[in-house]
Amino acid sequence: MFQTLVSMPPTLALSIAIVAEVIATSFIPKTEQFTRLTPSLVVAIGYGIAFFLLSVTVKSMPVGIVYAIWSGAGIVLVATIGYFVYGQKLDLPAVIGIGFIISGVLIVNLLSKSIGH
Repeated sequence: MFQTLVSMPPTLALSIAIVAEVIATSFIPKTEQFTRLTPSLVVAIGYGIAFFLLSVTVKSMPVGIVYAIWSGAGIVLVATIGYFVYGQKLDLPAVIGIGFIISGVLIVNLLSKSIGH
């Protein structure tokens, strides 16, 4: 199984890393400053999976590009979860900023030769 994870396509590893990080980050408020065991374990395991899969990804993609995609996608997804799950409001500048982040991630993914499509 470990060998399968290490040899997975880098874009798949990065996608799963993003999902794991978003789940982990979304559970941080539920930990109540890490006093609740189950949400705290979700956070720790989620970040562990995310960082492991990032290490798989950077074997074949530049670390700066990987980090830009990972963090950009994570910001957008966590902000979306914050809005729908936690009722956190986004003002117009926040929505515009998130739009710029989405644009940046799309430009890197669709147009950059740095990631080796």
